Amino acid sequence: MRKKSLVILLTVLMVMSVVITGCGGDQQTQGTNTKGSDTGKKEDVVIRYNLGAQPKTIDPALNSAVDGANVILHTFEGLVNLDENQQAVPGVAEKWEVSDDGLVWTFHLRKDAKWSDGKPVTAKDFAYAWKRALDPKTASEYAYQLYYIKNGEAYNTKKEGITADDIGIKIPDDNTIEVTLEAPTPYILQIFAFPTLFPVREDTVEANGDKWAQKPETYIGNGAFKVTEMVYQDHITMVKNDNYWNKDKIKPNKLVFTEIVDDTTMLASYENGELDSIDSMPNSEIERLKKDPDSGYVLGKNLGTYYVDLNNQKAPFDNPLVRKAFVLAIDRQSLVKNVTKADQIPADAFVGPGFPDADIKKEFHDVQGAYYDVSKADVKEAQKALAEAGYPGGKGFPKVTYLYNEGQGHQDIAQALQEMWKKNLGVNVELSSQEWQVFQDTRQRGDYQIARDGWLGDYTDPMTLLDIFVSGSGNNNTKYNNKDFDALISKAKTTDDQAKRMKYMHEAQDLLIGKDWACAPLYFYTDPYCIKPGLKGVIADPLGFKRFHFAYWESK
Repeated sequence: MRKKSLVILLTVLMVMSVVITGCGGDQQTQGTNTKGSDTGKKEDVVIRYNLGAQPKTIDPALNSAVDGANVILHTFEGLVNLDENQQAVPGVAEKWEVSDDGLVWTFHLRKDAKWSDGKPVTAKDFAYAWKRALDPKTASEYAYQLYYIKNGEAYNTKKEGITADDIGIKIPDDNTIEVTLEAPTPYILQIFAFPTLFPVREDTVEANGDKWAQKPETYIGNGAFKVTEMVYQDHITMVKNDNYWNKDKIKPNKLVFTEIVDDTTMLASYENGELDSIDSMPNSEIERLKKDPDSGYVLGKNLGTYYVDLNNQKAPFDNPLVRKAFVLAIDRQSLVKNVTKADQIPADAFVGPGFPDADIKKEFHDVQGAYYDVSKADVKEAQKALAEAGYPGGKGFPKVTYLYNEGQGHQDIAQALQEMWKKNLGVNVELSSQEWQVFQDTRQRGDYQIARDGWLGDYTDPMTLLDIFVSGSGNNNTKYNNKDFDALISKAKTTDDQAKRMKYMHEAQDLLIGKDWACAPLYFYTDPYCIKPGLKGVIADPLGFKRFHFAYWESK
């Protein structure tokens, strides 16, 4: 899933969530009193978290970024949830069973599952949402997460003769949904917990079109919270959903997700007591925060990669030799030590640590090995590749622009890369920034030459970082197109032999990075964030989410 913030994610040895703890805090300044509450009662639990830029969308079918998903995860719920160890637990479905061949999954919905307006959640709501996401007209970037369902891909890609009725979804009754897969999938329950597969209300969506998710009164969800206020580029307010089936276990009465983009302003608001948790801060402040025991600074764990898109379909980056030169000319160790400063791990591949291989005692990353030296730039090989591409010493190299979304952290990286490419290749790269929502559209259209990118795993299998590069994928911003790569990914998705699955994915990454140099991985993310001492029970998900369902303020 796309990540806007610069500082987020650390690859991990074991995929586990981190429940934040801390010493006691001042309740009068941390949200437990009447400040900002609906009822004015002392026991109100109000939590103020900075989301960052306003999400491009909070429509489950259309969102592909972490900021939007953080809202969706609090206002909607899928068939299953993931616990703090990323294991599937009952959500809307109270139980399920699977056929002996692993192809047919039958979910039984709890009868007390309701929408925020009190209407019952039914199996038809899931079927509608899934078929809507797969409908080519919806243009969901994450439609491929439903390709695991029989005929899901065929319908989405308009295969002749395939209609929505052919998708492997059956509804025996209002509380039962039967799903037939294309092939047994080891991580399928994590897919069923993914936001794109959350239910949506057909009557609301059809009546309001694309605007249904833009107003509190039409943004009807089935999750633990409901939206009561949306102020453009300012904040989203949610209160506990009294119709939620598990409402008695939900601790906060109110969540306020602010939309402050500037890291300096964000940190100042946090330190002034106006925010309880932030996900980003100026790189220059990290050392100070680390040393201050009262800052609430935490170095969290996540799975993902910060990288540079080299547009494979636009000159001069349609030439793999040019891409190779730009990849090898980067000094990743210097970048994380002198620029990002948040203990990131220099990326020597695209899939980082934290994903198990066929032998679960080994990691996919370690079995794969490094594709290049991250301790320094390989200037000699980079210059050789550029010369072979027809630009010796950078002579005659065309004007190119590096595009990034606004934010000091992204700008710092852009300037460092600009300097490295100038020094090591003799080429001039111009820099250009765009507002987050505009940037996402520009990059997704491929209307750029070089652009920053970042991907957080959606589940704990290497596939989550590799299948985004399949030809035609809505998240394939590099516009990489290699039929051999596509075939390997397809093979990996259609066998339940773990050794073969991993073999195919290793071979796919060999093509992506080792041969085609499709993109330039920079580092494996870490997740430095601040959370007020005394705020307990926040789950910092290794997939990049912050979950406040069970958060509370510790009493003095």
